[in-house]
Amino acid sequence: MSQPSPRVLSIQSHVVHGYVGNKSAVFPLQVLGFEVDSINTVQFSTHTGYKTIKGTVLKNEEMEEIVEGLIANDVHFYTHFLTGYSRSADSMKQVAEIIKKLRLKNPNLVYVCDPVMGDDGRMYVPEDILPVYRDIIVPLADIITPNQFEAELLTGLKMKSVEDALKVTKAFHEKGVKTVVLSSTELGNGSTMIGLASTPESCYKIEIPKVESTFTGTGDLFAALFLAWWHKTNNDVKSTLEKTIATMQSIVTDTFNTARQIQPTGTLPPALRELRLIQNKNVIVNPIVKINAVEITS
Repeated sequence: MSQPSPRVLSIQSHVVHGYVGNKSAVFPLQVLGFEVDSINTVQFSTHTGYKTIKGTVLKNEEMEEIVEGLIANDVHFYTHFLTGYSRSADSMKQVAEIIKKLRLKNPNLVYVCDPVMGDDGRMYVPEDILPVYRDIIVPLADIITPNQFEAELLTGLKMKSVEDALKVTKAFHEKGVKTVVLSSTELGNGSTMIGLASTPESCYKIEIPKVESTFTGTGDLFAALFLAWWHKTNNDVKSTLEKTIATMQSIVTDTFNTARQIQPTGTLPPALRELRLIQNKNVIVNPIVKINAVEITS
């Protein structure tokens, strides 16, 4: 008898056009064989990189009603729980309560937290969300996928070297996080970024070639892919990191090259930088690893 499909509850933002939040996470998880239930914290026309944004925000009491409905119908057994962008400290406190309720149903629930707070030295969420992540959410997480800026905020430690990054991952482990993934750090050679994936037993580093543009939704995609491959490789951190980066690089490179065929020079507008997920379905299902992760020690 085959194993039942793994089930994910994903609580993230939603956009009608483009690929961020749940729009960036749900499709990859589904094609990789996961049943995905999604709660949309916002429903916006586009992501906030566009000049005009219209839409609605899910109130905390509305989210509570939705979760109560899942529990009342006894359809709240999940193998994985995924969270990304949250607009407020109160909504993250509510997420913490949801985790506890889901773990009553499945004590083995794996919580993957993408602590979306900012990048490039700038926070784009209210500052009072930081202590909620640091003191309440992080200790509940099994896997955490911050970028360098977010990891520094959460630990209070600066990263100037790979040795510093190892101190950061250790700080997360000491808070109870089993797997720490630094999705991107500026510790490369200028043309590359460094990614790290750490468990208490081992740590792997991977060099990620930079693409000459920025893209929205990559962090959401990264967290979803890492969740999927962590499960599918039976918690093989090296293979999970390699497959996640291979998929990311293929999608980002294809998105950039396709955009440059339309607009050969200049800064690409947001509409041309929307991740080409659908066109890369085969890559998501069967990524070809071209960059290997290397084990490092402190």
